[in-house]
Amino acid sequence: MALLDVTKSCIDSIKQISEHIKDAILYLDSGCTESFQLIGAFPVLLELGVRAVCCLENMSPLDSVVDWNSNIDPMRKMVVMTSRLLSDAHRYIVRCLSASYGIRHCAIFTSISEIAHSAYTDSPLGPDAFHEYETLLLQDYEELVRKRQTKSGQSEDTGFQKRLTFEDDGWSHLTSSEEDTSTFEASSSGKDFYKEDVGQELVVSVHHFPMILCPLSPRVFVLPSEGSVAEACLSVEHEDSLSPVLPPIGTGLFSDGDDVPPGAILTAHLIYHLASKMDLKMEIFSLGDLSKNVGKLLTDMSSLYDVGRRKRTAGLLLVDRTFDLLTPCCHGDSLVDRMFSSLPRRKRTAFYAHIKGSQSQAKLGSSSVQRSPVEVQIPLAKILSEEDSKLDDSRLQGNIEAFLRGWDAYNSSSQVVDLVDLSNKIYSERSLSSEIELLSGSFVSTENFRGTPYMEALLDRRMKDGTMLIKKWLQEALRQENLTVNVRSRPGSATKSELQAMIKALAKNQSSLVRNRGIIQFAAAALAALDESHSARWDAFISAEKMLHVSAEDTSQSLAAQIGDLINKSCLVGSHDQKTRKMELSSRLLSFKDALLLTVTGYILAGENFPTSGSGGPFSWQEEHFLKEAIVDAIFENPSEAKFKFLHGLPEELEANKNRIKSEESKEASSDPLDIDDFDDDQWGKWGDEDADNNDNREQQYNDMQLKLELQDRVDNLFKFLHKVSGLKRKNIPLRDSAFGSDSHFHGDSYASKGLLYKLLMKVLAKNDVPGLEYHSSTVGRLFKSGFGRFGLGQAKPSLADQNVILIFVIGGINGLEVHEALEALSESGRPDLELILGGTTLLTPADMFDLLLGDSSYI
Repeated sequence: MALLDVTKSCIDSIKQISEHIKDAILYLDSGCTESFQLIGAFPVLLELGVRAVCCLENMSPLDSVVDWNSNIDPMRKMVVMTSRLLSDAHRYIVRCLSASYGIRHCAIFTSISEIAHSAYTDSPLGPDAFHEYETLLLQDYEELVRKRQTKSGQSEDTGFQKRLTFEDDGWSHLTSSEEDTSTFEASSSGKDFYKEDVGQELVVSVHHFPMILCPLSPRVFVLPSEGSVAEACLSVEHEDSLSPVLPPIGTGLFSDGDDVPPGAILTAHLIYHLASKMDLKMEIFSLGDLSKNVGKLLTDMSSLYDVGRRKRTAGLLLVDRTFDLLTPCCHGDSLVDRMFSSLPRRKRTAFYAHIKGSQSQAKLGSSSVQRSPVEVQIPLAKILSEEDSKLDDSRLQGNIEAFLRGWDAYNSSSQVVDLVDLSNKIYSERSLSSEIELLSGSFVSTENFRGTPYMEALLDRRMKDGTMLIKKWLQEALRQENLTVNVRSRPGSATKSELQAMIKALAKNQSSLVRNRGIIQFAAAALAALDESHSARWDAFISAEKMLHVSAEDTSQSLAAQIGDLINKSCLVGSHDQKTRKMELSSRLLSFKDALLLTVTGYILAGENFPTSGSGGPFSWQEEHFLKEAIVDAIFENPSEAKFKFLHGLPEELEANKNRIKSEESKEASSDPLDIDDFDDDQWGKWGDEDADNNDNREQQYNDMQLKLELQDRVDNLFKFLHKVSGLKRKNIPLRDSAFGSDSHFHGDSYASKGLLYKLLMKVLAKNDVPGLEYHSSTVGRLFKSGFGRFGLGQAKPSLADQNVILIFVIGGINGLEVHEALEALSESGRPDLELILGGTTLLTPADMFDLLLGDSSYI
């Protein structure tokens, strides 16, 4: 039986809709673009006959002119692929239809299933969602076409585009969807060669396309960051919530249907259809309250739709991210994590959903949040912009000039001259290669070395081993290209200078650059991670986190002192005595923001090692007062470095107050000193102004005190949140029962230092009990339980270890280190026959965790 491959399944799904996309203009939204970039789908789209691939959110009237002067027939088909709800993508779909002349067939593929559309709280579509949307889209488009027919010229087009931008694009029809308009007359203006299309019918069809995923490797995937599933709220704001995009803290209580967050509903439907596409029948297990809700939804769907289908059995394990916040907060020994943390991400596309406030939205909190894009931008131009590989700007400029002259033969020559002059001006001021990075790469999960995908191999290795593997790949590529590099190489290590020299040698020749583009991009990403500006800070974090772990094994006083030292030194305040001198090197590389993330890490460790009862924190009043004062002083002294959500705009007031004080002090310092001989009798009367000065000073002291009291209130709220974080072990039953601590089966420092997925897999594969792990009965299991069980035909509870395929999905996200540790656990289990697939809501970095816990995406 063939091995499971998420990437291949995504590409096969695209090929299955080849009849729809052949000879069509294809519009992809940002989530689809992110997915297709990672799986390397764009060459496949061209092979399948797609005329043009365009951006849905940034539609241009020029999208449809790709084949104006070609010998093939004008485009009659438009395909839209979206990772969002149809209601959210609607305005963009209408805009694309209105700007594309001669379109007769419009096919829309959404990753959200029809049932999920109707189950989603804020969706305006009902049980027959796809047919409803087909009707409503035709109605809206017909109305816009009628309005266009009554107008003419440029003024109409301008008003039309403006209306599409700022109005709700006809969604008033959603409240009364009885009307059924299946066809309408399409018209166009301004293009004579499309006049024959007036009166032609437009056919609209909506389809489900679930395989819009972001596979990092054949067996590791996350969800598109700008898709509805990843952006949906996972937690309602209440006392057990940390962030809208993290599951709530486990309480052992089960939510009813009305209280299930939108993200849980969409996640359940996505996993079900993913398993269905891969022909898997799931035995469902869950760990965590939100995972139990998702598992119940999956079980209900399986009982309705899986009857009579022969599929391969697989174990599905759903895990709440809040069971282990420590691993993604820390800076582990993972090259992949370092690369994603060091490289800039693609900018998010501006997107405006139609959904407005509603009672359900107010009850369930924010309907969507923003996540960091998975797609990175590898700075190839920076590496290849040296003397031996500079772009030929003059040739490129000549090509642009020729393009401008031939763009529109009907334009006056003066307009073309103006465009050419503008081009020359740009080149005279700055080189194009320095202004715009033309060579910016990204990861493609299908790029491989002799059949082994690069990313899959790197996910299975730590930092040093990963860089050494990249070095070997480069050396092999140079050998195949018959190239030599004069660089000093040290066995057993890979330096930045070595990698850079080999990359430049491979990229010197254009054909070599194209052939080896995969390894060149991964090597360039490793260079970014090895850069001193990134590696020194990452290593400083590792050093600080090790000190926190050591202190956590000692006493609470030691851990509190270590956290306080980090806060003080990150702001260059506090003492530098002998006790803290060994932290001096690392702490100076860390900012106050970094120190706050380390404070969260410290409180998680404190909760695990010094559990307390009630609502109090893990430290004594005196220890916590010391930490509060350190944070208050740090913010008060450096308000410009402390613009965080939990301060609610207070740093701006503090900064304005500090600037005013500095201004007054500078004025006093610049005034000339008075000499006693300069005083005459008239000046003695001015000495009474001392009372006024004293009043001003008292008022200033009062203002400072007021600001400091307000700041202390904000910091008190921060520590209430830290108490919540430190109480994770106390509230989560499996953590409270020490289910994942060292025991007689697993012991040693290596096991204790691992993350949750490693410990969970080791216990599950060894068939040890895991408190809190719930099994959701399959269809057959419920049948036996409800009927035949009374006759002694009860079915034994299955075990995850009995499955040959295990899919683990972490609701809230995963990171690269967890993937490595899970693969390590699989290797140590002695189960070479077991196929493991890992998935998560998103790919998490420590910077992402700060945003989720203390930043704009938090509930603090």
